[in-house]
Amino acid sequence: MQGLHLTADLHGCRCAPAWLLDATALGLACTDAVRVAGLQPVGQLFHEFPATAQGPGGVTATVLLAESHLCVHTWPEQRGVTLDVYVCNFGADHSAKARALMDALLALFDPTTVERHALQRGVVNGVAS
Repeated sequence: MQGLHLTADLHGCRCAPAWLLDATALGLACTDAVRVAGLQPVGQLFHEFPATAQGPGGVTATVLLAESHLCVHTWPEQRGVTLDVYVCNFGADHSAKARALMDALLALFDPTTVERHALQRGVVNGVAS
């Protein structure tokens, strides 16, 4: 279960509105970014939420990876996005691929402010990493 878990909270996204509103467009961008990073998609679910009194509904995009997962949640009324990339490193170290995927998504959303976190999960040879 050893792996790398990356998260990012994006604020002030300057991307095209479709990336925050259109589940199909965002889903294709996510699966393309996964493949370009060298990771293997094995399943996916993309969902658009209805508009509310606060503004248009956002999107949740989830790509299941052979290595673990990517989750994206958009808040178009706030021009915000949360990103979650986790890769297990069983059999190979996928950390660089996870970072490349995160960087590609940051470039897609073009935020003015980013709060990034990285967590090494699990143990290697009985030692916490």
